Amino acid sequence: MKIRKIERKPLSFSTTMRNPERIAAFIACLKEFEGKILVKDIIMKIVEKLIKNKLYAPLYIKRIPHLKKIFENDTKSFNDDEIKEVIKNSPQNHKEAGFEKGWESRFDTWYKLSKEFGFIYYEMGEPIEILQTGHMLCDAYSENENNNSGEKIQKIFLNALMKYNIDNPYRRNLNRNVPIPLLLNVLKKLKIDKEENGAGISRKELPFLICWKDNDADKLYKYIKEFRKNHGFKASNEIVYEKCLELLESKNEKRFKMKQIIQESVDDLIRKLRITGIFSLRGLGRFIDINKLEKNKIEYIIKNYSECKIYETKYEFSKYMGEMDLNIINIEENINYETTENIKISALKDFATKYENKKIIQELEYLEKDKNSKDEFLKLIDNPTRLEFLVSLILVKNYPKLLVKPNYSIDDEGNPSFTAKGGIADIEIYDENSDALVEVTLIRTRQQSIVEIPAITRHLFKLKEISLKENVFSIFIAPSIHEDTKFMCEFVKYSKKLDIKPYTISDFIKKISLNEDISRLSN
Repeated sequence: MKIRKIERKPLSFSTTMRNPERIAAFIACLKEFEGKILVKDIIMKIVEKLIKNKLYAPLYIKRIPHLKKIFENDTKSFNDDEIKEVIKNSPQNHKEAGFEKGWESRFDTWYKLSKEFGFIYYEMGEPIEILQTGHMLCDAYSENENNNSGEKIQKIFLNALMKYNIDNPYRRNLNRNVPIPLLLNVLKKLKIDKEENGAGISRKELPFLICWKDNDADKLYKYIKEFRKNHGFKASNEIVYEKCLELLESKNEKRFKMKQIIQESVDDLIRKLRITGIFSLRGLGRFIDINKLEKNKIEYIIKNYSECKIYETKYEFSKYMGEMDLNIINIEENINYETTENIKISALKDFATKYENKKIIQELEYLEKDKNSKDEFLKLIDNPTRLEFLVSLILVKNYPKLLVKPNYSIDDEGNPSFTAKGGIADIEIYDENSDALVEVTLIRTRQQSIVEIPAITRHLFKLKEISLKENVFSIFIAPSIHEDTKFMCEFVKYSKKLDIKPYTISDFIKKISLNEDISRLSN
């Protein structure tokens, strides 16, 4: 077998799994196989489970009408014969190192990022392991009503990314650094440099981090300074790409494509940075900076994780990555709640002046149809968080007299960074005559009725106990409303005297455009 020569390569994560919730769902499917020896038979059982749970849909499903109908109908499931039919007619023309071509390699594609991040560990012929942070991630997503579930998820990903080595044993890379602490150190140097604008590092400069060869923050800082001196912030993509090829010591434009380095890798890196909660967006995503609301965690990471260590084996690296640094969980920030709420509401009002109704509606429709955003800022926000943000935004835009209080996490500029934590509503809305809660989800299956409606009922009951207003209700918004969800809303209405009004995203948009009074949303 021909082994490729070790070369300098840009920082790159597997893009098969971008959504943290999807990563957790895939890991959850491994739980019943934990401790079992990974062989083809076990892989095929895992494949069957993923198809049954509708987490993976080969093209064959979409080509066969009756299978497509089952896949798109949240009330129906594939039976064993249908799953076998799908697998038989979906040969996987795919090969990963250490795995046979076909479904075994597809398995590795699904799980390799989770393995590299230390959530799980597997090798053919070895027991499947779900490591500490893998279990924590699954538990955090199942703890929907836990007040700290959202924060836990952020800290689990922060734990992985702050430790991540670009030259770890999973990567044959001559470049050697710990990218996140390296970036934090560079941002800190730029921040205290009075000659700089204090906004952080621009999108055009992130490719230099992605291609940087060592762990020397001072050299990277000076490199960026020199680049700004020569090109400012308006360098063409071609100039940035040329510099990156120099850093990679390569002229191979087929191996390292401009779009990959300048756009795709940058977008993916920013999404990963945002998951951690320690980075802020500035200038509608044109700059990345240190999140001042998380300065204690940032100082801890710089002090304890800036050194680039060597790991001899994949297992050694995965075990290191999979151990949760409890200090990251326990470090407290001196944040004033009222101050952060003011930042959030002020930013939301500012966004309402920048985004027209037509654009907000278009972005909501993209989420309903599971399409990617084309907006340079919005595409950097994870889909569930983006839904909370856009619904908050359209409410502020269309009901200026309404007090809209979203509960999503923010950075120091008020940009949404993660979904609302458990135990509270996604969005609270108040006016002279009504108190209302808005809950949103991208879940399309009957899990809506199991996960969302009981929680909404509890939130609404608490609000009704303390509210002095006659009209107290909740709005539930999702891409589609499952029949079980409609039933549960009716059941709660007649048994608990609580009004939960379910809307598809499209119906909510229509209702918004027709009504000037928020109370009419409860009718």
